[in-house]
Amino acid sequence: MRAVVLERGSLTVQEVPEPVPGPGEVLVEVLAAGICGSDKSCANHADGFNRASQALMGIDLLDLDSPIVFGHEFVARVVSYGPDTQQAIPVGTRVVSMPMLLREQPVLLGFAGAEVPGAYAERMLLSEALLIPVPDHLPTEVTALTEPLAVALRSVNRVDTGADDVPLVLGCGPIGLAVIAVLKMRGVGPIVAVDLSAERRDFAKLMGADVTVDPTVESPYDTWMQAAATDDPARMAAPTAVFGQLPLRPTVGFECTGAPGLLQQLVAGAPAGSRISVAGINLDPDTIEPAHGILKELDIRFSLYYSPQEFAETVAHLASGELDAAALITGRVGLDDVAEAFARLGNHPTDAKVLIDPSLG
Repeated sequence: MRAVVLERGSLTVQEVPEPVPGPGEVLVEVLAAGICGSDKSCANHADGFNRASQALMGIDLLDLDSPIVFGHEFVARVVSYGPDTQQAIPVGTRVVSMPMLLREQPVLLGFAGAEVPGAYAERMLLSEALLIPVPDHLPTEVTALTEPLAVALRSVNRVDTGADDVPLVLGCGPIGLAVIAVLKMRGVGPIVAVDLSAERRDFAKLMGADVTVDPTVESPYDTWMQAAATDDPARMAAPTAVFGQLPLRPTVGFECTGAPGLLQQLVAGAPAGSRISVAGINLDPDTIEPAHGILKELDIRFSLYYSPQEFAETVAHLASGELDAAALITGRVGLDDVAEAFARLGNHPTDAKVLIDPSLG
């Protein structure tokens, strides 16, 4: 079968052996796969991921000496079952799944070799226990957004975001936009969104942002505090030891860029008592001033992936229409055009989520 392979820093389409499902596994045909910013980061800065995984787990996340097939955002169709499967979902059914194979040594799909390819391929393997059937009325392309929206849902959940919180979203790339969509679904607001790009700020409004800020023109943090201002004591955030009672509703910030220095900017600019969710991946060392966070009694929580419950909840929200994220999709490419799409992403602010359709070639 055909797959897009990362080898020696380059993406090329190659013929690779079709994967064979083991016990409890299913062979599926990829219908659509999203290009994630972390895929591009892995392609360009894989050594950074390995430094982090070596320091924390003593292993390399990526085997850079072997070909890698990306793709952890996908929707697929069941082709056949391996041994020791229940086969409750009929062949031909569209499914989504957390990108993981439940083997004795679990496999993170999209970060492994061609023998267990991710979704940048015509076919791939999934664990039967993780399959979620896709409702007939839910479009395939929208379903392909499940994984990044689950990441956003996790980021929102990590900081216990409530209906009366006032959020600030730094960065209106795909994850920032997905966070905005989740906040909008939950009725949280007003949502303040920040990006250097006018096109990205327009995207943010489309996804549900109430206020957008060009940080070269005005202070995001002043705008955030204006949006959170209240004279109702019942709605004010709890007082802190140093700053006391502020005339502000509870404030929650989302760092969705991964740009060095942005976390410290958020720490310095956030109102006392704020909660901060960090979803942007920065692979380089960074610096914050802990005294700022201590004096303000800030809560900072880092976020990655999602729980199985959050993943399933995201599918349910898409199916019910509560979560409207179709506007995130800005392009479609075949396997032959993935390398070009990688080069374009990040340089074209009108691109949000580009989907790969292997049937296009």
